[in-house]
Formats: sequence, structure tokens, C-alpha cells
Amino acid sequence: MSRVGIEAMNVFGGSAVLDVMQLARHRELDPARLNNLLMKEKTVALPFEDPVTFGANAARPLLDRMSEEEKSRIELLITCTESGFDFSKSASTYLHDQLGLSRNCRMFELKQACYAGTAGLQMACNFILSGASPGAKALVIATDISRYILEDGDDVAAQDWAYAEPSGGAGAVALLVSDAPHVFQLDVGASGTYGYEVMDTCRPAPDSEAGDVDLSLMSYLDCCEQAYRAYEAKVEGANYRDTFQYLAFHTPFGGMVKGAHRTMMRKVARAKGAEIAEDFERRVAPGLGYCGRVGNIMGATVFLSLAGAICNGAYPDPRRIGLFSYGSGCCSEFYSGVVTPDGARRLRAMGIEGHLDARYQLSLDEYDQLLRESAFVRVGTRDTVVNQDFVARTAQSAAGASPRLVLRAIKEFHREYAWID
Repeated sequence: MSRVGIEAMNVFGGSAVLDVMQLARHRELDPARLNNLLMKEKTVALPFEDPVTFGANAARPLLDRMSEEEKSRIELLITCTESGFDFSKSASTYLHDQLGLSRNCRMFELKQACYAGTAGLQMACNFILSGASPGAKALVIATDISRYILEDGDDVAAQDWAYAEPSGGAGAVALLVSDAPHVFQLDVGASGTYGYEVMDTCRPAPDSEAGDVDLSLMSYLDCCEQAYRAYEAKVEGANYRDTFQYLAFHTPFGGMVKGAHRTMMRKVARAKGAEIAEDFERRVAPGLGYCGRVGNIMGATVFLSLAGAICNGAYPDPRRIGLFSYGSGCCSEFYSGVVTPDGARRLRAMGIEGHLDARYQLSLDEYDQLLRESAFVRVGTRDTVVNQDFVARTAQSAAGASPRLVLRAIKEFHREYAWID
């Protein structure tokens, strides 16, 4: 069987970050509920950041490590996002331009809530497996952004988004997909899918989100079990307890993953209390570290969890990782792949931890001011010059990294970007 999977990957967790517990105290939220989030920090999108800048900044370090010949073999670019800012023009066109990819490249944008990243990866893998262009590579960029609007005079703790705010992040994960899967070799054909129509969460307008929190949790749990059972039915000998040395989940917040894993261990593995707790710390917790520092980045979150499982796990020999991907509305998939010691070394060399450590620490006053100005670059903005104040403030945190892409202006709806050192 042909080999396929992730040749290289990188995470961009933004330029600025906010301490979640400080935010909770500022909003006078219930500490007990906040502890269940298992969140430490959240990335905050600055005025000059959007899904294109996040995606380009995730992908640029991968491309800088490639020769021009290798780069020219990227023949498919898929942008996976629910944060698109144009109902027609794909964000892939901007990314294609800013990354300097070949003009002989198929590009498009894919939307299926938080499942979009997995859909993009599977589509890219099938393109490679088809043999339509031997030696070709695909670039999959999952990029999403959460923006909140603070209404003056409102009771903040009573606003609909009060408890979603601490876990809503921004960022991107870039995946280079090829027949040389150095970082993550997909188990071809080993997947189970499950989906149905449900109104758990949605974006009825480009800059707003609505939904039913309880229904979303129940749908997530249902899909986790049923997608895994579909996987188990296709993969001979599959066992939730023993087949996977690590597990990576779509992570709206860590407590949701902890609950899902506990349910799976009880219902599928027939395990009990102490064993479930130990199993969570050993197989699941490594994949939650980066998620707890960035927040929910929708279609990219399952790959943020995968990156954490690879960088924070132990790989004395090849280890299999099981992934659960869920997108509201809904579609889900459980699939798997193998990471080798060399693959873990390659991803750790990308310096993801150092990048997250170097982000600019926002004060609460700065954060609230950003919320009040969030309409400045809302979807549909026709003409504006984008506030660059934070470019200088975040320059030191980006020192030594690859050049950063920033949004400079919008002229007649067209977004203008620039790379800065």
C-alpha cells in the first residue's frame, strides 16, 4: 500500500496572548466552571491579523525549509476555515500569492465547521494516493479566528459568550502532505465517519456565533462513540484501550475532551475510575498542552492536539495516534496514523513551544480596548487602513522567527498584506 501523510507541519499561535484566569476574574465568572476548561492562555487576534496572516505565518517556516524545486511540486492548496471573509473569493488565493506558490496549483477553500481541517487532510491524501501527479505535494492550511465584541453597559457575565470567551482562540496549523510522511503516516483506509444534521452551533452572520451548548456537548459525545465504532468495524483487531498509544481530539476546551474520553473508556473499554484517570494522563493529556495555550481554533484544533501529542509524548519507537475530529452541524471522523522517533524530532525542531512562549502578553485594558474596536475590520469592510499599533509591541516577541505577514489595508474590498521582519 502506498505511503501518505504529513511530511511536515507547523503551528502559528498568533502574536498576542491573554491569561485566561485573569480574564475570568475580570469578568467575574465562576472559578469552578473555569477550571473545567483546562485553559491557561488564549490567543487574541490583533487588528492586523486575519485567517490569511495566521495561515501564511504557519506555512512560511515549512516553505523556507524547501528548495525551489520541492516548492514547485506543491500542486494542491486547500484552506480549511469557517472564518472566511468573502462569499466568493477563496482565502486560498491570498495564501497562494503570499507564499509564492506555483501558478500550476489547484486552490480552494473548504468549510465544514471544525471538521474542515480533517476533510482537507483526507482530500489531500487521496490526491497523493491517486497517482494523478507522481511526486506532487499538497499544502493544507487550517486557519480560524474568534472575535468577540464587548458591548458597553452590558452585564458582561450574563452575555451569551461569557463562558465561551475564555476558550475561543485564533491561529493556524499548516500541513505539507506527500508520499514521504516523515511526521505522521496516515493509516490508509482506517477511518470511521459519522454525521447528521443538528443545530448545535452555527455562524448565522460572519462575525457572530450561536448555538445550544448542551446539545453541542451531547452531539460531540455521540459522534465520538459512533465514529470510533465505525472505525472499529472497518479495522480488524482495533481496540480503543490498546491500539493507540496516544489520542488527539478536537478540543473546544480540555474539560470536554476529558469527559469524552471518560465516556469512551466506560462504554467502549469497560474501564473504571482509577484506570480511566491514569489513561487520560498518559494518552490524552499530552495532546491538550498546546490547546490550553491557544484556545479553540476550529478546524485546526485537532491538529493542534496532534502536534501536542507528538511534541509532548515519548517516542522510543513508532507509536500509533488515534484522532477524533468533530465539526458542528455535524460531521465527525475517527482515524489514525503512526509517528516515528524521527517524526517526533522533526516536529520538535519547529520550535512550537518557543513560539508560544514568546507571544506578547496582553493586559486586560489592552484586551478590552481591542474588543471595542473589533468592528474595525469586520467582514464586508470596503476601505480601511488597519491599525498597526501592536506591530511594534509584538516585534520583540517575534524576534528571531520567520518574517510575519500582517494585514495593512483594505481597498475596494481587496486585502493588502506585507511581510515584516
